[in-house]
Amino acid sequence: MKLTTMTTAAAAVIVSAGAASADCGIESGSVRILSNDFAALHDVADYASQCASDTVEVTANATEEHKTIQVPALTIDPATYTVAVIATNSVVPLLNDNLIRPLDDYIAEYGGQLQDSQLIRVDGEVMAIAFMANAQHLVYRADILEENGIEVPTTYPELFAAAETLRANGVMEYPIASNYMPGWNIAAEFVNTYLSTGADFFEPGSAQLAIQNEQGMQTLETMAQMVEYMDPEWVTYDSNSVLPIYEAGDVAMVITWGSRAGAYIDQNGPAPDVAAATGVAAAPAIGGSDVPGAALWWDGFTIAANISDEDAVASFRAMMNGVSPEMMAEHPTDAVWLIEGYEPTPAAEGVIANLQGGARPYPMVPYMGLLHTALGDNLSEFLQGNESAEQALADVAAAYETAAREAGFLN
Repeated sequence: MKLTTMTTAAAAVIVSAGAASADCGIESGSVRILSNDFAALHDVADYASQCASDTVEVTANATEEHKTIQVPALTIDPATYTVAVIATNSVVPLLNDNLIRPLDDYIAEYGGQLQDSQLIRVDGEVMAIAFMANAQHLVYRADILEENGIEVPTTYPELFAAAETLRANGVMEYPIASNYMPGWNIAAEFVNTYLSTGADFFEPGSAQLAIQNEQGMQTLETMAQMVEYMDPEWVTYDSNSVLPIYEAGDVAMVITWGSRAGAYIDQNGPAPDVAAATGVAAAPAIGGSDVPGAALWWDGFTIAANISDEDAVASFRAMMNGVSPEMMAEHPTDAVWLIEGYEPTPAAEGVIANLQGGARPYPMVPYMGLLHTALGDNLSEFLQGNESAEQALADVAAAYETAAREAGFLN
């Protein structure tokens, strides 16, 4: 499987002339959207739903469980959903099981607004449309750092030194928060941090795992230090739970998604004073590196294979309205949009800083999802102090290798 996308996520900051979005013009059909649950995706679904009429039904399910839902929901015939909004990694299972359809014909007829950088090609066919770039980055209380003589951290050692200063000064006992909930989130944090080391996850040209090394140990040691400066309830921390903690003034530094930055700096939100004092920057690099510890992602949409052609056309045309320049112009701060006419906003500064710092893309190989699952299932015991880093990596390797053999990636 050969997959090509935009050049990393650099297209996120391309500024070009606007283009009119396609008129819905849908005669009939059913549009059923499955997506993750955050503001930018709500924006897209809301604009897609403007295509609803007496003969066109548009529904959306925005849920954090979308990754576990999408494969079974698209496997049945007809599929439960006609549109799956996906990210860099979550498109791979759909491709592996032939659950999404090529989009070239729809683009030729209805996709005049799309830029080539948005077209995600697999073996020469467009299988997804990217509409936003994403990455984790640092959000911080500029006022608190300044009052305590702390420069904005650029590395994890600097982040920990800043946290130690705030603790020693009696400002906060637990100054840091990040998405460390066991499962998908904690695995993503390992991936982010490991990418900063410059090492690869697999042996070149194979599915053989390659994280039981110095870089893997350094990654786990860094994550263990993170936990020392986070509230003991870190096992409950995901993107939705960390934001209110920050808004309440309980933490000073957060590593979270660029797609959430708009909420952190929103002075019309529930904590305007906190928002006004908030800055964003690149994700910190691991010790000894200057590469931000953040995987570069794109988010986009696919059209299900197991649906009628009528519903496929209706779904594609509705999503063209969903990712239109008009939608982007109404919600410019909700994402780093890959839509023609996008001009970076303050909410995009962290993701752009990652790009400029040479952050690496999330690996798009068919077996990366198996590693992500193995990481999510086998790191919490180490971070809770119940096993060694060596044992945690061994557990991850055993779980991954079993799954990779079952899937036919390893002999």
